[in-house]
Amino acid sequence: MSFISLIRIAFNALLRNKLRAFLTMLGIIIGVASVIAMVAIGQGSKLSIQTQLSGMGSNMIVIRPNSNVTGGARLDATSIQTLTLPDVTALQKKSTYLSAVSPSATARGQVIYGNSNWSTTIQGVNTLYLDTIRQWPLSSGNEFTNRDITAETKVCLLGQTVVNNLFPNGENPVGKYVRFVKIPFLVIGVLSPKGANAFGQDQDDIIIAPYTTVQKRILSSIYFQNIYASSRDEGTTVEASTEISQIMRESHRLKPSDDDDFAVRTMEELIKTFTSTSQLLTILLAVIAGISLVVGGIGIMNIMYVSVTERTREIGLRMAIGATGVDILLQFLTEAIMISVTGAMIGVLLGITASLLVTYFLSWPTLITEYSIVLSFMVCVITGVFFGFYPAQKASRLDPIEALRYE
Repeated sequence: MSFISLIRIAFNALLRNKLRAFLTMLGIIIGVASVIAMVAIGQGSKLSIQTQLSGMGSNMIVIRPNSNVTGGARLDATSIQTLTLPDVTALQKKSTYLSAVSPSATARGQVIYGNSNWSTTIQGVNTLYLDTIRQWPLSSGNEFTNRDITAETKVCLLGQTVVNNLFPNGENPVGKYVRFVKIPFLVIGVLSPKGANAFGQDQDDIIIAPYTTVQKRILSSIYFQNIYASSRDEGTTVEASTEISQIMRESHRLKPSDDDDFAVRTMEELIKTFTSTSQLLTILLAVIAGISLVVGGIGIMNIMYVSVTERTREIGLRMAIGATGVDILLQFLTEAIMISVTGAMIGVLLGITASLLVTYFLSWPTLITEYSIVLSFMVCVITGVFFGFYPAQKASRLDPIEALRYE
């Protein structure tokens, strides 16, 4: 029997029971649509996390006080003070893989302008932090200079969230004075909007100022909460991280047996961590959705068994006029594959539509990948062959005489 004949016979058989064929396909449709939608959501989340972390500075390296420096007793990292200006100077002079280093002194408090106030964070950095490390341009105004750092000038740059809350009427903040913890700061610039980072924190809810000003006038401390650095390129991040550890151990005069009293973190490590977590969740969601395909396959098997029983006399008649067992096997197997492939086609369209609707209505990032569509089709063909084979084999082994006598 030719392939065209098999397709025609299978198609006519399915048309005779349209509703039953559609209900059989339903499990496959839901399974394929779920797999595509879940994978699209997972991949979209993964890409979004990578983009957000890269936006924080793809080459950025963060040095923090180590929170486990007292004989195994873990302390709050914010209460530990180990980073000082000599550490920054040592990194700037001795490092060969770093393009920029900036200290960071931070404090949280109330910022006031006129009748408006807002609780935010002020971060003291040097001139390299915005341009080289964070690659964060200004939307208006000018950055502070090295002279401002040396003179501990009370100038600042405002993030967009702070601007929106202190100047709700759209007034230009540049040239105005704001007070942070009763200390007046001249606003010399406004940062361009960054949005939320991968941790959900609003990056625009911040004030940037010279680190000397924050240290001396607000914190009254010589210590830094963080040191930010930037490797020369993404390919040297690992080497830069290793070099930082060596320089910091020398700067802190640590013995070979001593544990580090600092921690070095790179954006690459964060990206790998978040990506692996996102990938695991994507696989989990795809497996859960794939259960629908198994249920759909069982439905195909049940319906094909019913179809074999209903068409026993038809099978006997076909065998009586010359059809072989292989012809009968291929006939029913073709019907099962047609059900699964047709369901897969409808499921793909439904899955793509569902992904687009999720992005449109819920603003969740989605990414429809080719491999999820191809994989769904392959799984559906395998499902049709696997679950359709046994009913088809049963039909091919019927005794023609007994089949013709079947009522």
